[in-house]
Amino acid sequence: MNTLEAIYQRRSVKAFDPNHKITPEEEKQLLEATIQAPTSFNIQHWRFVILRDPQLRQKIRQEYGNNQAQMTDASLLILFTADVKAWEKNPSRYWQNAPKEVADLLVNWIAPFHEGREWLQRDEAQRSIGMAMQNLMLAAKEIGYDSCPMIGFDIEKVAELVNLPKDYVIGPMVAIGKKIKEPWPKPGQIPLEDLIVENSF
Repeated sequence: MNTLEAIYQRRSVKAFDPNHKITPEEEKQLLEATIQAPTSFNIQHWRFVILRDPQLRQKIRQEYGNNQAQMTDASLLILFTADVKAWEKNPSRYWQNAPKEVADLLVNWIAPFHEGREWLQRDEAQRSIGMAMQNLMLAAKEIGYDSCPMIGFDIEKVAELVNLPKDYVIGPMVAIGKKIKEPWPKPGQIPLEDLIVENSF
Protein backbone atom coordinates (compact mmCIF):
# COMPACT_ATOMS: atom_id res chain seq x y z
CA MET A 1 0.00 0.00 0.00
CA ASN A 2 1.37 3.41 -0.87
CA THR A 3 1.11 6.39 1.44
CA LEU A 4 -1.86 8.00 -0.27
CA GLU A 5 -3.81 4.73 -0.19
CA ALA A 6 -3.11 4.37 3.53
CA ILE A 7 -4.24 7.94 4.18
CA TYR A 8 -7.51 7.53 2.31
CA GLN A 9 -8.27 4.04 3.66
CA ARG A 10 -7.49 4.75 7.31
CA ARG A 11 -10.69 4.93 9.31
CA SER A 12 -11.54 5.07 12.99
CA VAL A 13 -12.70 1.52 13.62
CA LYS A 14 -14.84 0.78 16.69
CA ALA A 15 -15.26 -3.01 16.52
CA PHE A 16 -12.17 -5.23 16.85
CA ASP A 17 -11.62 -8.97 17.10
CA PRO A 18 -10.90 -9.48 20.82
CA ASN A 19 -9.17 -12.80 20.13
CA HIS A 20 -6.62 -11.53 17.63
CA LYS A 21 -3.06 -11.13 18.88
CA ILE A 22 -0.48 -8.76 17.41
CA THR A 23 2.93 -10.41 17.42
CA PRO A 24 5.84 -8.82 19.30
CA GLU A 25 7.54 -8.30 15.94
CA GLU A 26 4.53 -6.44 14.57
CA GLU A 27 4.27 -4.33 17.69
CA LYS A 28 7.92 -3.35 17.45
CA GLN A 29 7.50 -2.57 13.75
CA LEU A 30 4.58 -0.27 14.54
CA LEU A 31 6.36 1.52 17.36
CA GLU A 32 9.56 1.95 15.36
CA ALA A 33 7.48 3.59 12.61
CA THR A 34 5.74 5.75 15.21
CA ILE A 35 8.99 7.29 16.44
CA GLN A 36 10.03 8.33 12.94
CA ALA A 37 7.65 11.30 13.34
CA PRO A 38 9.26 14.74 13.53
CA THR A 39 9.49 16.75 16.74
CA SER A 40 10.63 20.28 17.45
CA PHE A 41 14.40 20.31 18.05
CA ASN A 42 14.25 16.50 17.75
CA ILE A 43 13.22 16.40 21.41
CA GLN A 44 11.04 13.29 20.98
CA HIS A 45 8.67 14.14 23.83
CA TRP A 46 6.54 11.03 23.37
CA ARG A 47 6.24 8.32 25.97
CA PHE A 48 4.01 5.38 25.07
CA VAL A 49 2.07 3.60 27.78
CA ILE A 50 1.21 0.14 26.44
CA LEU A 51 -1.97 -0.83 28.25
CA ARG A 52 -1.63 -4.62 28.39
CA ASP A 53 -3.31 -5.61 31.65
CA PRO A 54 -6.83 -6.84 30.76
CA GLN A 55 -8.18 -5.76 34.15
CA LEU A 56 -6.74 -2.29 33.77
CA ARG A 57 -8.24 -1.97 30.31
CA GLN A 58 -11.60 -3.18 31.60
CA LYS A 59 -11.51 -0.65 34.43
CA ILE A 60 -10.70 2.19 32.06
CA ARG A 61 -13.48 1.11 29.71
CA GLN A 62 -16.18 0.67 32.32
CA GLU A 63 -15.35 3.41 34.81
CA TYR A 64 -13.56 6.11 32.85
CA GLY A 65 -13.95 5.36 29.14
CA ASN A 66 -17.64 5.64 28.32
CA ASN A 67 -17.80 1.86 27.74
CA GLN A 68 -15.93 2.05 24.44
CA ALA A 69 -15.47 -1.55 23.32
CA GLN A 70 -12.22 -0.89 21.48
CA MET A 71 -10.53 -0.21 24.82
CA THR A 72 -10.75 -3.90 25.71
CA ASP A 73 -11.18 -5.59 22.34
CA ALA A 74 -8.31 -4.12 20.35
CA SER A 75 -5.14 -6.18 20.10
CA LEU A 76 -3.01 -3.23 21.17
CA LEU A 77 -4.00 -0.18 23.21
CA ILE A 78 -1.49 2.64 23.51
CA LEU A 79 -1.90 5.71 25.68
CA PHE A 80 0.10 8.57 24.22
CA THR A 81 1.79 10.78 26.77
CA ALA A 82 4.58 13.32 26.46
CA ASP A 83 7.27 14.72 28.71
CA VAL A 84 6.68 18.47 28.70
CA LYS A 85 10.12 19.04 30.23
CA ALA A 86 12.03 16.79 27.84
CA TRP A 87 13.69 19.91 26.43
CA GLU A 88 15.73 20.37 29.62
CA LYS A 89 16.60 16.73 30.31
CA ASN A 90 20.01 15.98 28.81
CA PRO A 91 19.23 17.74 25.50
CA SER A 92 22.56 16.80 23.92
CA ARG A 93 21.25 13.24 23.46
CA TYR A 94 18.80 14.49 20.81
CA TRP A 95 21.68 15.52 18.55
CA GLN A 96 24.31 12.91 19.36
CA ASN A 97 24.66 11.74 15.76
CA ALA A 98 24.77 15.21 14.19
CA PRO A 99 27.97 17.02 13.17
CA LYS A 100 29.39 18.81 16.22
CA GLU A 101 28.82 22.31 14.87
CA VAL A 102 25.17 21.51 14.12
CA ALA A 103 24.63 19.79 17.47
CA ASP A 104 26.20 22.64 19.41
CA LEU A 105 24.10 25.24 17.61
CA LEU A 106 20.79 23.48 18.08
CA VAL A 107 21.35 22.22 21.60
CA ASN A 108 22.23 25.77 22.66
CA TRP A 109 18.98 27.04 21.16
CA ILE A 110 16.74 24.61 23.04
CA ALA A 111 16.73 26.24 26.47
CA PRO A 112 16.25 29.88 25.32
CA PHE A 113 13.41 28.78 23.06
CA HIS A 114 11.51 26.95 25.83
CA GLU A 115 12.35 28.67 29.12
CA GLY A 116 9.45 30.54 30.68
CA ARG A 117 7.07 29.56 27.88
CA GLU A 118 4.99 26.86 29.55
CA TRP A 119 2.23 27.21 26.97
CA LEU A 120 4.76 26.48 24.22
CA GLN A 121 6.22 23.51 26.08
CA ARG A 122 2.78 21.96 26.37
CA ASP A 123 1.80 22.82 22.79
CA GLU A 124 4.99 21.25 21.42
CA ALA A 125 4.44 18.11 23.47
CA GLN A 126 0.90 17.72 22.14
CA ARG A 127 1.97 18.48 18.57
CA SER A 128 4.58 15.74 18.86
CA ILE A 129 1.94 13.31 20.10
CA GLY A 130 -0.31 14.13 17.15
CA MET A 131 2.35 13.52 14.52
CA ALA A 132 3.46 10.27 16.15
CA MET A 133 -0.14 9.04 16.35
CA GLN A 134 -0.64 9.57 12.64
CA ASN A 135 2.52 7.62 11.90
CA LEU A 136 1.24 4.75 14.04
CA MET A 137 -2.17 4.66 12.39
CA LEU A 138 -0.79 4.78 8.85
CA ALA A 139 1.79 2.11 9.65
CA ALA A 140 -0.96 -0.07 11.08
CA LYS A 141 -2.96 0.30 7.88
CA GLU A 142 0.10 -0.63 5.84
CA ILE A 143 0.53 -3.97 7.63
CA GLY A 144 -3.15 -4.90 7.60
CA TYR A 145 -4.49 -3.49 10.85
CA ASP A 146 -7.05 -0.86 11.67
CA SER A 147 -7.00 1.79 14.35
CA CYS A 148 -9.05 4.16 16.44
CA PRO A 149 -7.77 7.31 18.14
CA MET A 150 -9.72 8.11 21.31
CA ILE A 151 -9.91 11.05 23.70
CA GLY A 152 -13.28 10.09 25.21
CA PHE A 153 -11.98 9.12 28.63
CA ASP A 154 -11.46 10.76 32.02
CA ILE A 155 -7.95 12.14 31.62
CA GLU A 156 -7.37 12.84 35.31
CA LYS A 157 -8.48 9.38 36.45
CA VAL A 158 -6.47 7.59 33.78
CA ALA A 159 -3.45 9.71 34.71
CA GLU A 160 -3.80 8.41 38.27
CA LEU A 161 -4.12 4.80 37.08
CA VAL A 162 -0.88 4.96 35.10
CA ASN A 163 0.99 7.07 37.69
CA LEU A 164 1.59 9.83 35.15
CA PRO A 165 4.68 11.84 36.14
CA LYS A 166 3.99 15.46 37.06
CA ASP A 167 5.91 16.82 34.07
CA TYR A 168 3.90 14.78 31.57
CA VAL A 169 0.70 15.41 29.62
CA ILE A 170 -1.76 12.87 28.30
CA GLY A 171 -2.86 12.76 24.71
CA PRO A 172 -5.29 10.33 23.09
CA MET A 173 -5.24 6.57 23.18
CA VAL A 174 -4.90 4.59 19.98
CA ALA A 175 -6.44 1.15 19.61
CA ILE A 176 -4.95 -1.17 16.98
CA GLY A 177 -6.33 -4.50 15.80
CA LYS A 178 -8.35 -6.53 13.31
CA LYS A 179 -11.70 -4.99 12.54
CA ILE A 180 -14.80 -7.20 12.61
CA LYS A 181 -17.24 -4.56 11.42
CA GLU A 182 -16.94 -1.93 8.73
CA PRO A 183 -17.06 1.67 9.97
CA TRP A 184 -19.91 3.83 8.84
CA PRO A 185 -19.38 5.88 5.69
CA LYS A 186 -17.24 8.96 6.09
CA PRO A 187 -19.50 11.66 7.51
CA GLY A 188 -18.19 14.26 5.07
CA GLN A 189 -15.23 16.52 4.55
CA ILE A 190 -15.50 20.30 4.57
CA PRO A 191 -14.82 21.47 1.00
CA LEU A 192 -11.16 22.29 0.46
CA GLU A 193 -11.99 25.76 -0.80
CA ASP A 194 -13.53 26.53 2.62
CA LEU A 195 -10.31 25.62 4.38
CA ILE A 196 -7.66 27.48 2.41
CA VAL A 197 -6.61 31.07 2.95
CA GLU A 198 -4.14 32.68 0.59
CA ASN A 199 -1.46 34.59 2.47
CA SER A 200 -3.68 36.13 5.14
CA PHE A 201 -7.26 36.18 6.46
